Amino acid sequence: MPGSAKLLADDPSLSLALAMVYSSATPLLLLDGEFAVMAASASFCGAFDIDPAHAVGKPLFSLGTGEWDVPQLRSLMDATRSGDAEIDAYETELRRQGGQLRCVILNVRKLAYDDPDNLRFLVAVADVTEARALAQTARELARDNDLLMQEVRHRVANSLQIIASVMMLNARRASSEESRGHLRDAHSRVMSVADLQQLLAVSTRDVVNVRSYLTKLCGTIAASMIVDPDALVLSVSAPDVSVEPDVSVSLGLIVTELVINSLKHGFPDGVGGTILVSYECDGDLWTLSVADSGIGMPIKRGTARAGLGTSIVQALARQLRASVVVSALSPGTKVSVVHTAAAPAEADNDVAKAQVAV
Repeated sequence: MPGSAKLLADDPSLSLALAMVYSSATPLLLLDGEFAVMAASASFCGAFDIDPAHAVGKPLFSLGTGEWDVPQLRSLMDATRSGDAEIDAYETELRRQGGQLRCVILNVRKLAYDDPDNLRFLVAVADVTEARALAQTARELARDNDLLMQEVRHRVANSLQIIASVMMLNARRASSEESRGHLRDAHSRVMSVADLQQLLAVSTRDVVNVRSYLTKLCGTIAASMIVDPDALVLSVSAPDVSVEPDVSVSLGLIVTELVINSLKHGFPDGVGGTILVSYECDGDLWTLSVADSGIGMPIKRGTARAGLGTSIVQALARQLRASVVVSALSPGTKVSVVHTAAAPAEADNDVAKAQVAV
């Protein structure tokens, strides 16, 4: 082919482009200014079932059975030729007659070489059909997993509520006040986890809104343990922020223990007052507090014995890498669980040990 040889000799850039296409393991096409195929790599012909003997000289849009004749691709190629656009990672779908749908990504570069009369285009094609199918499968599995997890949480919440109801029923039937008290405490602890599972079951994200959770939790505690909600008010102050489920479990159990403690020892005679549960945060730093207007801490610190509730709070605070701080109010008591950058992993606050036994 003397004419082709002379053309290659007169145009070294074309020779280089052809060598690049024919040696490429990536599917490549070299097109002329009218988008006719000048060369097609073996990898392109093999990947898209194109006869290399009949590909050269044919327009891109007539390759195969016409699956490359995509209107948007035509428009983008025209815009690339005029210099108004570049095709960079353009994704489209191809369907050959009688064949399966294929997803491809095209990158097109104009090779002008300061010769507007001899435009050429290098087209790189990547078949991402399998990758997109795997991604779709992953999304479907994730959606199914989310639905399954929501159903599990819903069932767990129902089971915990049944257990809590049985505990409350037994508390009413118990002959001793001590037994009734222990059963009511256990009921509140179980319900703190049940409320959390309910919130997670209806959440679209695997996080817990602190304000919603603490408000629901305190409402549950108040309904089961406060005889006169008009005289003794339990309220919540918290921002609209979210935490991980495992953190929210600890926060909920801490609030449950501290509120039970306030109800038992801050208002022993059933007098009225307030209990405020508050949560404040600044980035990763946060403080969870329960403050009441009750009778306050015992005057003689050494007479108090750390009970189950105090031990639970201290253990949960250590898990959260937080410190427990007890402060005397006028009137009342405030217990804070403080997480700071310097909070010790094994926080064991001496003042917290003076908390009245639960």
